[in-house]
Amino acid sequence: MYRHILVPSDGSELSMAAARAAVALARDTGARITAFHVKPPYPESFYDDGAPSGPAKPERFAGLVDRHAKRILDSVLDLCRKAGVPADSRTATSDAPYQAIIDAANKAGCDLIFMASHGRSGVKALFLGSETYKVLSSSKIPVLVYR
Repeated sequence: MYRHILVPSDGSELSMAAARAAVALARDTGARITAFHVKPPYPESFYDDGAPSGPAKPERFAGLVDRHAKRILDSVLDLCRKAGVPADSRTATSDAPYQAIIDAANKAGCDLIFMASHGRSGVKALFLGSETYKVLSSSKIPVLVYR
């Protein structure tokens, strides 16, 4: 059975439901969890001739993104603590979340990626394909999709 599960979360209701299910699986099988969140990079459109021109300077943007990631990961870690499941957390900054998820699973030595069927992508996912689909079609590590 699985021993180390990567649980990517974007903080959406469905990804938190997937995290709860992943924690239950980990508790029942004796696995550990690595909670993971992909942070967006500073938007290039905020730059004008090399100088930040958007509503948030890079340092402020990074602070906001870091605090958001911490809230999401703390929620998953809290589920693990309450269930007695060993866990840690990681983040990465990427404009290709699916690849960051696969890379994180490989680096952490995970043998399962447990993720929601979709996240916050909405209508955009219909045109670009969901991150979950990209993980499913690119990962050599088994992927369990929670719906």
